[in-house]
Amino acid sequence: MDAFYASIEQLDNPALRGKPVVVGSAPNARGVVSAASYEARTFGIHSAMPSRIAFRRCPSAVFMPVRMSRYRAVSQQLMALFGHTTPFVEQLSVDEAFLDVRGVLGRERTAEDVARVLKAEIRSELGLTASIGVATNKFLAKLASDLDKPDGLTVVPVAPEAIRDFLFRLPARRIWGVGKVTAKRLGEHGIATIGQIQARTPEEMSRLVGHSQGRHIWRLAHGLDERPVVAEKPAEKSASHEHTFPVDCPDRTIVRQQLIELTEKVGRRLRKAGVKTEIAQIKVRAADFTTITRQQKLVRPTNSDHELITNALQLLAREKLVQPTRLIGFTASGLVDDASPSAPERQLMLFPEPGSDEDRRHAALDQAVDDLRSRYGHAILRRGGWGKRPAHGADTSPTGE
Repeated sequence: MDAFYASIEQLDNPALRGKPVVVGSAPNARGVVSAASYEARTFGIHSAMPSRIAFRRCPSAVFMPVRMSRYRAVSQQLMALFGHTTPFVEQLSVDEAFLDVRGVLGRERTAEDVARVLKAEIRSELGLTASIGVATNKFLAKLASDLDKPDGLTVVPVAPEAIRDFLFRLPARRIWGVGKVTAKRLGEHGIATIGQIQARTPEEMSRLVGHSQGRHIWRLAHGLDERPVVAEKPAEKSASHEHTFPVDCPDRTIVRQQLIELTEKVGRRLRKAGVKTEIAQIKVRAADFTTITRQQKLVRPTNSDHELITNALQLLAREKLVQPTRLIGFTASGLVDDASPSAPERQLMLFPEPGSDEDRRHAALDQAVDDLRSRYGHAILRRGGWGKRPAHGADTSPTGE
């Protein structure tokens, strides 16, 4: 999709059409740009840029807050359109996907025909534009979709020699796996274009950037990519939430409170997905950008707020936090589904395990809190004792007791 977040803002508010729109943090707050309209991009504004810099580049830009629930809703409509086109859809993000359309082609219907119909349906039903790349594999289709934005349609040739000619003059950075570091290393050896990679052998590329990456880059430079479109999205391996303070925070109590809230959000995500975590991890970034991560394996997999917060606060209590805190975060990893064959087997007990009644109480409380927050928002409830400072940095009780 073309400038997805910003385009939705312009769709919902016609007064913004034709204006430079920046979605993300306000220019007077610490934060970054999440998306920029094409009008804003002409000023050099791009995603991940600090909002203050974006404002300096274009003071007339309209800054809009991120409305993720709205973008997800439109994304669901978009994926439904894709699903009507072909059942083989691999979603990459809220606004991007691979479609394998071989099964819907015929003598008088080409892949380009399918792409044109899909573009028209997106414009008609969603009021948005998409740029599509049509090719024989995922790498070429992805690359082609970026060549003629916005509202583009690029068809890559099918014959191997024509594919190599299509790629020949493009920058080496267009290849997946060629980032800043690799591009610099290639440049030191006189390689700036894909055509210059094509002129090398796989062995030469391996010597330049390593065996695995060298051969990977060489194959893509020749338009070779055998990966299939995978319709089922792999399960998440982790869940996390982070918070960047508007002003570096010197108060440990506030940092602790924020960590509790973030941990509750992660716990809710785990319960909604029907998974539990085996590892709890915190992330703390100081005012000088020094960042530490600390993790510990849990006694047993859990998605209980009580257990997650207890472990998060234990990890935080071990850190001195000499400098003010810029960012705090919590991550649950090693996710397992109790119903899956890979989940740890548990022997059935003749007598209830100690604490099982307490576990049930915590589960019931989590369910009640989730229901209330689903109806009225996260801020409707706050865990008790948030205002209490940990005694000697050792209090790990979620309630501060």
